[in-house]
Amino acid sequence: MTHDPKLSRRAALTWLGVGVSLPVLSACGSEPAKAQQSFRVSRTDGEWRRRLTDMEYRVLREEATERPFSSPLNDEKRAGTFTCAGCGNAVYSSQTKFESGTGWPSFYQAIDAGAVGYSTDRKLGYVRREVHCADCGGHLGHVFDDGPRPTGKRHCINGVALDFRPA
Repeated sequence: MTHDPKLSRRAALTWLGVGVSLPVLSACGSEPAKAQQSFRVSRTDGEWRRRLTDMEYRVLREEATERPFSSPLNDEKRAGTFTCAGCGNAVYSSQTKFESGTGWPSFYQAIDAGAVGYSTDRKLGYVRREVHCADCGGHLGHVFDDGPRPTGKRHCINGVALDFRPA
């Protein structure tokens, strides 16, 4: 049997196409969009746009991510409560904030069990656990399994999605 370079090239391109397609296809069938769920705080798209800054809107309503190390809340050390910038819901306590070195405010747990909700995010081609405000559905960030004790979780939160209320 002889080796045909065209066949090898065709096979390589086929496998390359399959590899590129898998992340896109894996996003299919993810959980229903939060926009279809009902939340205690509900506003029209126009109301959200008027109420939020451009960046707050992109993060909270379109699930964007702010640049790392761009939030002044990274350096917030005072005692207090971090609230959703969209609706004012208390979502994190300063007592659970820690320095993760990632460039985003990080917490090892939400302020209480009903403060945030979770969904599956497959937008990057792999599964991540998204965290959102339980009251308005605003996208806050993601949760990872590399945090400190006692939970071992790292809630990696966009600072622009939060406001801070000192104690």
